[in-house]
Amino acid sequence: MIKAIPFDFPYDGRLVPQHTALLVIDLQEDFLSPTGYFARKGYDPTPLRAILPAVNRLIEAARATGLTIVHTRQGYRADMADMTPYEKWRRKRAGLDGTDILLRSSPGFQIVADIEVRPEDVVVDKTCNGAFTYTDLELVLRARGITHLLFTGCTTDVCVHTTLREACDRNFQCLTIADACASGDQKAHDAALHMVTVEDGVFGALTNSEAVITALSRLANAAN
Repeated sequence: MIKAIPFDFPYDGRLVPQHTALLVIDLQEDFLSPTGYFARKGYDPTPLRAILPAVNRLIEAARATGLTIVHTRQGYRADMADMTPYEKWRRKRAGLDGTDILLRSSPGFQIVADIEVRPEDVVVDKTCNGAFTYTDLELVLRARGITHLLFTGCTTDVCVHTTLREACDRNFQCLTIADACASGDQKAHDAALHMVTVEDGVFGALTNSEAVITALSRLANAAN
């Protein structure tokens, strides 16, 4: 089991690598680059980049243990045909008209080079904050027999938390890894993490990367 709060994960003590996936949410240039969307909105991407070493260690441990690695990317079609009038209004209001920011045709849509994406990894492209909305993520997870999800990425309070809530409503067992998630708003980050633990774990459990790596290493050693 993985040491966590308000309970050790998973609740029944049965962590099976073949039924577990590590979600790496939206670690893209548009969010982590000093010239990307996030920076243009006035946020400091430094806290987001700071989690990259922890995420890489988690990916390495997950690969060694046989977990599925799922990366998500957020962005709209190049022709913006999937953008609603409200989203176009917000885009104009943010001063992004005429730019390729948050478009799938842009360099900013790509996952940062610091994160290794292998051919066997799953990549899910999304337009919404939640990775289950209008995507095939659930289909992929169900087809692979995935029942348990480990959450990393950005931002804690928006895309990570939205996807976490969607996953809980779909009866996946969820674990959020606090030091492998980040936000440009520290108060929002802290609140989002706190919300995981309320009501005896209404959105699953909360832990840190070292606890996950330790548990996965034990599983890998036991398999060998």
